[in-house]
Amino acid sequence: MDEVPENIPARLPDPATIEAVLARLPTGADEAALAVALTEAFPGFPFSTVSIDDQYWRDTRSVIAADGTRIAECRPWMEAELAKDNGDIGALWTRLRESDLQISEWHGNSVYAFAPTGPGAADYVQIRLGREVEWRAGPIVNPSYRPWGKNELLDPSWITHGDMSDDKIIAGPLYRMPGRAGSSVVHVRSFLTRRARLEREKREAQRPEMERRVVREVTREGTTETPFLELVPDWFEYVPRENRFFQDWEASSASAERVCAHIPVPFVEWEVGCARWLEGAIPIRQDRGTSAAHELYQLQRCRRG
Repeated sequence: MDEVPENIPARLPDPATIEAVLARLPTGADEAALAVALTEAFPGFPFSTVSIDDQYWRDTRSVIAADGTRIAECRPWMEAELAKDNGDIGALWTRLRESDLQISEWHGNSVYAFAPTGPGAADYVQIRLGREVEWRAGPIVNPSYRPWGKNELLDPSWITHGDMSDDKIIAGPLYRMPGRAGSSVVHVRSFLTRRARLEREKREAQRPEMERRVVREVTREGTTETPFLELVPDWFEYVPRENRFFQDWEASSASAERVCAHIPVPFVEWEVGCARWLEGAIPIRQDRGTSAAHELYQLQRCRRG
């Protein structure tokens, strides 16, 4: 999985076009409509979709009136209201708990779209999306508990997510791309190639240190030092677990099918300073997975780390 990428179309689905596709979808569009819209927007990519029961809540909240009218984004509005009371949290709480203002919050489930780009298990594009609704989450402040700090005002811990019901939904369902676009749209084979290359470069940069490293063992007979690389001679040939999983898949009875036919794999790419990380959460089991996929899931759990 670290060879030069092949089977990469000249133009992969791009985040800007995907966002435009999502914006055109009507409220309440299902997964089938999403697949059709993506396929039409990107000729040559026959998309399929699957949803996952991994509920999440975004911390982007709004202040709404009793009739559902959106007033403002919650955090800056709350900070402005606190300033009106000269930073007096008790006075603000007393004033707001007598109002009929409420907080809305976005709740969603992950949806994955897939399109093949070649015959191999990793030859496909994966798009990670969220299907979200905005709901009336609760009162603007906790009416029965006075907050003692600013964070208690800004972080509505009194919201009970289990109370969400259809009559409290004020917008959606609609699709959006969560997080960074670089992590939401992934050509899997290219991802694996870069993942292997970055791992090699990272370990090669550590070669001088690893060649000096020794493992010291103290026994009754004395102290012995053994070069680390004599104990772990394949340290520079380490294969990242993401690549290892796809290799295992291709060597299994499931090799005739792509991984995406059974398992969506959340991929993450981020940078801190000059360092870059690529990582895949291997894997998520789905009800439509085969026994081979389940066995590989169990195998990867044992080999993780």
